[in-house]
Amino acid sequence: MKRVFIANRGEIAVRIIRACHEMGLEAVVGYSTADADSLAVQMADQAICIGPATASHSYLSVPALITAAREMGCDALHPGYGFLSENAAFVRACRESGLVFIGPSAEAIRAMGDKAEARSLARELGIPTVSGQTDLSSVAAALEYAQEVGYPVLLKAAGGGGGRGLRLIREPQEFPDGFMTAQAEAQSAFGNPTLYLERYLEGVRHVEVQVLADHHGHAVYLGDRDCSIQRRHQKLIEEAPAPNLANETREAMGHAALTIVRALNYVSAGTIEFLYDPSQGAYYFMEMNTRIQVEHPVTECVTGIDLVRTQIHIAAGASLSWQQGDIVTRGHAVECRINAEDARQNFLPFPGMLSAYRAPGGPGVRVDSHCYPRYTVPSDYDSLLAKLVVWDSTRPESLQRMARALNEYDIQGIPTTLPFLRHVIGNPDFQAAQVSTQWLEDKILPLWQSASKETER
Repeated sequence: MKRVFIANRGEIAVRIIRACHEMGLEAVVGYSTADADSLAVQMADQAICIGPATASHSYLSVPALITAAREMGCDALHPGYGFLSENAAFVRACRESGLVFIGPSAEAIRAMGDKAEARSLARELGIPTVSGQTDLSSVAAALEYAQEVGYPVLLKAAGGGGGRGLRLIREPQEFPDGFMTAQAEAQSAFGNPTLYLERYLEGVRHVEVQVLADHHGHAVYLGDRDCSIQRRHQKLIEEAPAPNLANETREAMGHAALTIVRALNYVSAGTIEFLYDPSQGAYYFMEMNTRIQVEHPVTECVTGIDLVRTQIHIAAGASLSWQQGDIVTRGHAVECRINAEDARQNFLPFPGMLSAYRAPGGPGVRVDSHCYPRYTVPSDYDSLLAKLVVWDSTRPESLQRMARALNEYDIQGIPTTLPFLRHVIGNPDFQAAQVSTQWLEDKILPLWQSASKETER
């Protein structure tokens, strides 16, 4: 492996370029016309335009990406996250074209890509799952299952995640409209209208386990992360390790994650996601993400393991350098996602030029970003500007460092989520880790929005 094609944009493209350069590999970026002036294009050894701003004709176009990678003489391709990173057909197209896909097999992606099938596999392996039903042949049948499971229930898209095709149904009369809306969203987002149903658990946290596996049958898990701070099922803040989690629960989740990895003959980096019910001390399998995660830096900070470089090593055929006993987590890391959104206007996206941009620094501070002064944030893609990551020896010290770093961060020209993140980090409930996946929307956003309206008056 000598030259890697990066089929992505933004901060993750920059992150992969840096890993390639540290390994002595050439990095080639495919960019859309909207990203011609991007930092990734400036940093790459070579760059090639893959199409117009519209993602379906550039970052989501399999022919455009394969043609560009071959034209540039690349022998491997890294998909990053999002876009085609979990598309089994894309993996097959890469391999049929002679490109090493830096990620898992098409078979593993397909098996975990259908969330209903993934849930069934976990259950077959003896891993706890939330009670529910995967065979929703009609609204009437789904209604019957909901009555058996008990309200409230969640309708989920079988073909994907990220909050699309997902509906919380609290009463039977809400069910028909919720079912049709979720089905339409699932079809639009994933090309698959299939839904499954789960009992909705109140007061749970979102805890996930990072895994690595090679082609030689070796697999390890790298601790856990808490991703409970969410808005509309989109993560805003993540931390590692998950706070207030018993050691036996951590180990049980880790062993469950490896059970799934081995059942799939999985290779590369991946993440097994769980719901954790602190009132019962119980965990439940939710899904597997067969790619690098946005929040991977917090795991890197506490383990000292470079996940992207390890992905590349694995794809090149190398064995993992560690056994499970070698994996030790140290200290505490927190990540805040900084988006080009106005939290006071219901998180309305705000593309535009950054008139000023100054990132924080100092001990234990890491910024993964593609931004620079006078960079123009395009309107065509996700609003993520940067990931601010801090590390310190304890969680309280890490939160203090994050508060300092957020105050240092200066982005001018467009609204960002920096003020909102400062507010959340300083909240006493968050400081005490007394949160759930609904905490932000139930407890914080109503007060924040109320205060914003009062300020406007």
